[in-house]
Amino acid sequence: MITDLSEQYDDLRQGTNLRWKGSPKRIAFPKNAEDVAHEVALIRDTGLVPAVRSGGHCYEDFVSNGRVTAIIDTSAMNQVSWDPNMKAFEVGAGAQLGAVYQLLYKQWGVYVPAGNCPTVAAGGHIAGGGYGSMNRRDGLVVDHLHAVEVVHMRADGSVAISRGTRDPNDPHHDLWWAYTGGGGGNFGIATRYWLRSPQAIGDAPETALPRPPRHVWISTVSWNWDTLDEAAFKRLMTNHAKWHEKHSAPDAPETALFSQLKTWHRTNGAVTMDTIVDDAAQDAAGMLARYVQAVSDGVGAPAILQERRVPWMQATQWAGFTGPDPTRRFDGKSAYLKRAWTDEMLSAAYAGLTDPRMTNPVALLMIASYGGAVNSIAPEDTAVAQRDSIIKFQVVSIWDDPEKDAENIAWTRNTYAGMFASSGGVPVPNGTVDGAFINYCDTDLDDPRFNRSELSSFDLYYKQNFSRLQKVRNTYDPKEFFRHGQSIPLT
Repeated sequence: MITDLSEQYDDLRQGTNLRWKGSPKRIAFPKNAEDVAHEVALIRDTGLVPAVRSGGHCYEDFVSNGRVTAIIDTSAMNQVSWDPNMKAFEVGAGAQLGAVYQLLYKQWGVYVPAGNCPTVAAGGHIAGGGYGSMNRRDGLVVDHLHAVEVVHMRADGSVAISRGTRDPNDPHHDLWWAYTGGGGGNFGIATRYWLRSPQAIGDAPETALPRPPRHVWISTVSWNWDTLDEAAFKRLMTNHAKWHEKHSAPDAPETALFSQLKTWHRTNGAVTMDTIVDDAAQDAAGMLARYVQAVSDGVGAPAILQERRVPWMQATQWAGFTGPDPTRRFDGKSAYLKRAWTDEMLSAAYAGLTDPRMTNPVALLMIASYGGAVNSIAPEDTAVAQRDSIIKFQVVSIWDDPEKDAENIAWTRNTYAGMFASSGGVPVPNGTVDGAFINYCDTDLDDPRFNRSELSSFDLYYKQNFSRLQKVRNTYDPKEFFRHGQSIPLT
């Protein structure tokens, strides 16, 4: 247990986003659900205010703030093992995704389609319905969630440990469902997840989850900003979105391809695109070439910075997808795209990315491939309601100097607001966009200065699944013991 007198305290009272620094009185590192239950009871009895942390990648100050006085850090619960009784892989809430991939693949030759950043931990990632570079091929990580163990508090103040499974006859089935995209810090503390694909057959671990590609093609290309006027920028963005419109059906061969288009601010000098393709796909190298050509059509061929075939295990550490530097500050705002951008969105994006008042070359639109197998699941089957989108993107800025906070936050706010000006400054679900992503939490969605629509952040994150999530909150945290800036409210 860490206190404010411990040598590690200053490091451990903050997470990956250095904008946020808390002042907790204690930080505990439980090793199992029983330890967590004991810590929750202690926090209850001493009147402290709790928060839970897995990898520490929260976009907002939900863990590191002045109100929280006790952090339950799940990093000691980092096991990855085969559970023969559950016939599923047990993954601790503190297990980092890079380790999960290595242990699953090296021992059993399987994987789970989770996120790209290797230091993100399972606890919050899975709870929010995480996605990654294989989501078009194999779906979201929650599409393979078999069960979850949660420490929570009953209405009478007693602490309980409950396990919910995919089985609809399980009395805790709704708890499982809530952890398929309902977000962290809403229902209790997830301590263990069990992963097994719904279509898995037999008792052997080697058949319980998908097999990853043996090899993949990775590619980075770039377009010089000096060659991109507004018309060319819009053409590039439209080409990219139209390709995804055409190739995002669950049975499309092109679901073997995932890409991140990074339209950096003009001061960066270039727009880049990182792509990965399953080498087992028919004519994988040709698919990659045709994709780059389609995005480039009418814009000009990009510079090829790298293109090579590598083993999948090594590709999980590829710098093209591994996330932001954890020693920096950042701000981000998300949306789902169901079809190609409107001209309003493109004009606002171009204006933001070429704004001469902005001096940060690491401000960008991060545009990720989506759809494919993700869209084969009904919106109500998991808490992730966005099941017909083709792209997930965020307006994001990354910087170092605290004195640059206002400049960078203003840029993300203004660019995002301009892209959704006709819908109140936020991505109101319609034929083109489909709300926001809870794992890229954004408290501006609750601020009437920035959200002038009639929808709350919960409507944007959860859509029609919000009311069911509220009922689960009523059942498993009726005292609202766990609270943060965007906790699901009780009914």
